[in-house]
Amino acid sequence: MSAGIIVLAVLAVFFFLYVVSGVRIVRPYQRGVVEMLGKYKETVDPGLRVIVPFVQTIRLVDMREQVIDVPPQEVITKDNVVVSVDAVVYYEPTDPQRLIYNVGNFILAVTKLAQTNLRNLIGDMQLDEALTSRDTININLRQILDEATDKWGVRVVRVEIQRIDPPPDVMHSMHEQMKAERTRRAVVTEAEGRRTAAVTTADGERQAAVLAAEGEKQQQILRAEGEAAAIRAVAEAERFRQITIAEGEAEAIRTVYQAIHDGDPDTGLITIKYLEALQAMADGQATKIILPTELSGLAATITGVTEAMRGTDTSAQ
Repeated sequence: MSAGIIVLAVLAVFFFLYVVSGVRIVRPYQRGVVEMLGKYKETVDPGLRVIVPFVQTIRLVDMREQVIDVPPQEVITKDNVVVSVDAVVYYEPTDPQRLIYNVGNFILAVTKLAQTNLRNLIGDMQLDEALTSRDTININLRQILDEATDKWGVRVVRVEIQRIDPPPDVMHSMHEQMKAERTRRAVVTEAEGRRTAAVTTADGERQAAVLAAEGEKQQQILRAEGEAAAIRAVAEAERFRQITIAEGEAEAIRTVYQAIHDGDPDTGLITIKYLEALQAMADGQATKIILPTELSGLAATITGVTEAMRGTDTSAQ
């Protein structure tokens, strides 16, 4: 009885271990490749999976993006300069079945493939071109690796060149060249700054001279306009004065003439005043002399007066 119980217990333990050995857990970032008696059966998704122990096996494949560090290697450029180049390759599996069955050592295969194609790409470039064309190298190398690894069930996401190191003597020459170039740029920049400052100063002086000349011109114009206005005012005042004098003299002449015409007994005195007025009019300062239309009658009257005065003097003698 006890022997039977022991046998049953052993069988129960064996069955439990057998069942437990057939239980597999596939994580969310994994895929499981199930093989049955050495042949591919199926690819299972994440979750709890049960297989037949000793008959079936399950191989887990990580589907996350992976990175491979390509070791540094010596590469000869087109201008015969030896440079040290290394890179980083990022990839992600797309088909677990092909990744397991189509390549034995994927990491080694991709590393060697990247190194070979790096030598080919950089070997077709000059050193300066290789140093300044990393993006081009990355894109071309990624395309080559992606096409080559497609049959392995892998997609190359990107490739990054980490370093391109020339020999020390070339680095020293490059540093000297860079230093000379920066010195040249500094000299050119300084000269350009001085030229700009000189041009700006000259332009400022020219504008100042133009403004000064314009101000002097406006000042002279205003001065000339003021003098012209003063001259016009003086001339207008003189003209008004002459007109006033002429009008007064004309009025005096008309008064004398009217008195003579009317037979005023004081004709002699008026005549003398008239002659004095004519003398004042003809003193060289008056610009106009107005003569009456009855000048002949006035002359006859003056002559008669003069003769009468002479007769009176003779009788008295």
